Amino acid sequence: MKTGIKVLDAMTNKPVTISSDSTVVECAKLMRKYSVGSLLIKEGKNIVGIITELDFVTKVVAKAKNPEQLSARDIMEKDMITITPDKDIYDAMMEMRNNDIRRLPVTEEGKIIGFLTMKDILKIEPQLFDLMVEKIELREEKSKPIGTAKYEEGVCESCGNFSYRLVEDGGSKLCSECRN
Repeated sequence: MKTGIKVLDAMTNKPVTISSDSTVVECAKLMRKYSVGSLLIKEGKNIVGIITELDFVTKVVAKAKNPEQLSARDIMEKDMITITPDKDIYDAMMEMRNNDIRRLPVTEEGKIIGFLTMKDILKIEPQLFDLMVEKIELREEKSKPIGTAKYEEGVCESCGNFSYRLVEDGGSKLCSECRN
């Protein structure tokens, strides 16, 4: 489903960057200042990595590390998945979906020239939201409290009360109270 809209038309031309020597606290402050969920990490004039909110959670907070003692280099993702500016935003969305990411640095001739986020794409083509929802639903299905049970709404066949969460149980559609 090509949209006819190129990555170049949707990307941010001046992504927020910070030096790889900066502390994790400095990174967080910069993200808050610019209200962004990620930073591109620089060494000299080269972009060498990316830090996202998830990196703060999984690599700092969850490991009880001191953010003042860590540098951007310590928690950045070095293996960035990128896209070129001539690609359709549908291709970018599929790249994000297939790699379970929400941000893509945009490269041209090996240099990063911009940054594309899922939010950028959805502002322009909101119907592409369904592609991401499908991926999220598939990924989270395992964590549902009743396994793969699908809820229906209707009247419970035991108590007669309306419920938004009826489940098939022993050939009857029951609400959660009657199942217990």
